[in-house]
This record gives sequence, C-alpha cells and structure tokens, in this order.
Amino acid sequence: MAGKTANKFSIEVRDRAIRLVLDLKADLGSQWATECLIASKIGCKAHTPKSG
Repeated sequence: MAGKTANKFSIEVRDRAIRLVLDLKADLGSQWATECLIASKIGCKAHTPKSG
C-alpha cells in the first residue's frame, strides 16, 4: 500500500507549470516534450500519471 507523500511544490507553482505546458505545447509539437522541458526548469521530473 502506497503512503501519501507531501507535495514539494505549492499550488501556485503547479498552476504556473500547467499554464506553461498549455501555452508551449503548440510550439514544441508534443505535450510530453513540453512537460519534460517545464519539469526540468522548475526542478522536478516529468512522469506519466498512474493508471488505477
């Protein structure tokens, strides 16, 4: 059973990251490439969501 982890980033940082991905996706051509770029800039890792 997985335990709950603390959020490293504030809601504001997460909201900004989402806005950046949505804004830059068309320029970079793929959502995954955009997520990887933004993740590296804010100091986290891009990952796919868990299916459940």
